[in-house]
Amino acid sequence: MLCAPREGQPVTPPTPPVPAVVTSPDSTAWHTLTVEEVLQRVDVDPQRGLTSGEAEERSARFGPNRFTAGKSETRLHAFLRQYADPMQVVLLVAGVGSLYPLKEWGTGLLLLSLTVFNAVLGLRQEGKAAEAVAALQKMMIVKARVTRDGQLAQLPAEELVPGDVIAIEAGDIVPADGRLLHAATLEVAESALTGESLPVSKGTAAVDQVDTPLGDRNDMVFMNTNVTRGSGVFVVVATGMNTEVGHISGMLQSTTESKTPLTRQLDHLTRQIFLIAGLALLVSVVINLARGETFTAIFHAAVAFAIGALPENMPAVVTTILAYGTQALAKVGAIMKRLQSTETLGSTSAINSDKTGTLTLNEMTAVQMALVGRRYAIEGSGYSTQGRITHVGGQGEIPLDPFLLPMVLASDAVLGDGGLIGDPTEGALVALAAKGGVDAVSTRQAYPRVALLPFDAAYKLMATFHEMTDEAGAPVVRCYVKGAPDELLARAATVHDADAGAVPADATFRERYLDENTRMGADGLRVLATARKDFDAANFDPSADLLALVADGLELMALVGIVDPPRPTARASIETATAAGIRVRMITGDHAVTAGAIARQLGIDGTVMTGAEFGALDDDAVLARIDDVGVIARVTPEDKVRLVDLLKRQGQIVAMTGDGVNDAPALKRADIGIAMGITGTEVAKDAAVMVLTDDNFSTIVKAVELGRGLYDNLVKYVRFQMGCLFGFIVSFLGAAIFNLAGGIPFLPLQTLWINFTTMLFQAVGLGYGEPGAGLMERRPRDPEEPILPRPTMMWLVSIGLIMGVATLAVISWAEQAFDRPVALTMGVVTFSLASLLFSLATRDESRTVFTLDTLADKTLVRSTAASVTVLVLTTVLAPLQAFLETVALDTGQWLVCLGAALPVLIASEIRVVVRHRRAPTPAL
Repeated sequence: MLCAPREGQPVTPPTPPVPAVVTSPDSTAWHTLTVEEVLQRVDVDPQRGLTSGEAEERSARFGPNRFTAGKSETRLHAFLRQYADPMQVVLLVAGVGSLYPLKEWGTGLLLLSLTVFNAVLGLRQEGKAAEAVAALQKMMIVKARVTRDGQLAQLPAEELVPGDVIAIEAGDIVPADGRLLHAATLEVAESALTGESLPVSKGTAAVDQVDTPLGDRNDMVFMNTNVTRGSGVFVVVATGMNTEVGHISGMLQSTTESKTPLTRQLDHLTRQIFLIAGLALLVSVVINLARGETFTAIFHAAVAFAIGALPENMPAVVTTILAYGTQALAKVGAIMKRLQSTETLGSTSAINSDKTGTLTLNEMTAVQMALVGRRYAIEGSGYSTQGRITHVGGQGEIPLDPFLLPMVLASDAVLGDGGLIGDPTEGALVALAAKGGVDAVSTRQAYPRVALLPFDAAYKLMATFHEMTDEAGAPVVRCYVKGAPDELLARAATVHDADAGAVPADATFRERYLDENTRMGADGLRVLATARKDFDAANFDPSADLLALVADGLELMALVGIVDPPRPTARASIETATAAGIRVRMITGDHAVTAGAIARQLGIDGTVMTGAEFGALDDDAVLARIDDVGVIARVTPEDKVRLVDLLKRQGQIVAMTGDGVNDAPALKRADIGIAMGITGTEVAKDAAVMVLTDDNFSTIVKAVELGRGLYDNLVKYVRFQMGCLFGFIVSFLGAAIFNLAGGIPFLPLQTLWINFTTMLFQAVGLGYGEPGAGLMERRPRDPEEPILPRPTMMWLVSIGLIMGVATLAVISWAEQAFDRPVALTMGVVTFSLASLLFSLATRDESRTVFTLDTLADKTLVRSTAASVTVLVLTTVLAPLQAFLETVALDTGQWLVCLGAALPVLIASEIRVVVRHRRAPTPAL
């Protein structure tokens, strides 16, 4: 394979002598040292390697070559932690108090069971640092070829120490970080670590800059990257947590998970509820004390008040709604690991997307080919052989076989069933040849190699030699060359013209050739050139200096532009996200030119910034420019984490996509970390909160829409819940002030029954119902915006006042007209009916209840029917009468309860009319 042409080899400045001592791997810029200096630092003879004694001593000093596991929380501690929630504490105190001194065993056991139920629901733990580190541990290879005591041996990778001399070849996973001592056509795929989409050519020449990005440290190899070509020998300079991937492991352990917007909103709302309910409860207790009530009576009233005034079913309902959201997301290909993050999707305002494998296919594809006087476009993508080679209209067709033969004969890649075995760039060339009708397998069999000049970063080309006949039928050994365009141009004497044959590569042609190379490069394409040269078959010596044979006299054939193409649906998804007010940025380890070209194809607006530029700016400077930046290229894992932090400082809700080890810390730090399920590493999947089963960027947009709908439904539920809570507070406080029903309008069990029948059923109907229309036409919700703004809160207080007054009025009348059991039963029915009517009204605050849309919401209709059925059974079923201390009601009493509940619906309808009249009239 040919890597993209790089700039001239840097000259290593002279370095003063260094002491022969093994230092901490973190203290030395190994990539800047020469081979001799590195060997002196690690104190090892590359021929003999370390002795067993030296290896044992260094193992004791540096530790095993594995990652330190993060501390994991025990299940018992996690369960007990659920009781730190104030709502759990109140329920626990109320439950214990009901058992003693009240000795109401049913109420007490039910309350304690409720706390256990809430605690079990809260035990869903995801995204722990130890889990991500465990995934890193699984990536450790089992064996490595090590020179110890002068012998080559296979040892467990865990036993490697700094100073070990390791041999690697194609197919190996690098077992530790190391400095190369020898490299023969060595290429390493580092995309999981650096984000670089192509394998990187490796050599032994030192790099002159200390702060050179990982992807450009060509004299280094890094743990858990894959050798794709060639072979090499390196000396270990870092193991375990001191490796680059180990550093990422440490970042994962030190990264803390932040609360989601929903969690913050519910925490704030819970504090408001506790403040309001606490004050009301205090007033109630003071009033009862002033009346001289007994402690038992006061505590009994306080327990009932606490049950009614606190949303003890809120954790269960929110968890249920979020779980339903995760199921809906799974159906579109998004697996959500953290329930609360399901809602966070809806408020996402920034998506930082990895390029390789996320926005692109991660399959190198030849898309352009240039010959003398001709340009071709290549259809298809990836390693599929389906597609056509099309030319500019008006140009006559020519045989392409002479131009396609170098692409299969000077390559080793094998294609099959749309997949690739071998180098990605060679795979693109073989696929291009197949689209032109040249089969790689049969062609290689027809023209076997007689000699090979492997690719080397020093001369940036590869050459193969084959016995065949020339155009005149004479036997020749034909050399096919592929490599960097500038290298082949410097060695060329002629260029192949399809119409005229070989013509001189004069100054005019050379200028056009370089212009074409520049044009393709500006489009973000990786450009390769092909050439050929014939030798006399009788005199060819395959053991000769092959590099000297291709030093001059080449006949240039073609220029080929290769790219990792965008996913077909990515551009439309980005447009949808942009219309929804979401800023999409490409974050990649690729070079700026390539990344910028792909961004333009995808419709990502903004300038391109390199990781070096990003790192050189302070936080304020980055924040001043970040809105105009669409691409950040050549980034490090620290850059990604810093970007997430800065965007969160702006108040953004940040989603981060990625698939590699290098993405993991930023995935965990983001509000929504999104990993690729197919191409993603286990580390990325474990650090993320969402995994895409189809690796499709458009799935993210679908998930955002579902998240927005989920939040809409949650707001409906919270409005309903708060209105009812205010109703409970007014009912209990009013009963205490006016001494109605002994200061207890509902018994504790009756209060729980209302909460877990009518209120729960209607909450599920609202939470599972149809969301509002036009979700993706709205701007992202401000994460700091209260879930219930002040005007809404005032309206809910009004609703609670209406519900409470109506309930107390019925209880007061019924207690005088009948007896207390009838009064309490009518109070339960009145409050339940008022709650039911309010749920229908709050489903859509902008529209009247009396529309077909209300009946079209099947979920809400079914839940309403269930609420009515259970409410009737509460008054007629003997076991429920005994359990809840209710009695049967006649038709007249039911009508009184319904009439008292109707003001809730009437007030809601009046509010809809007023809101419509105040709304601005749209212009004609």
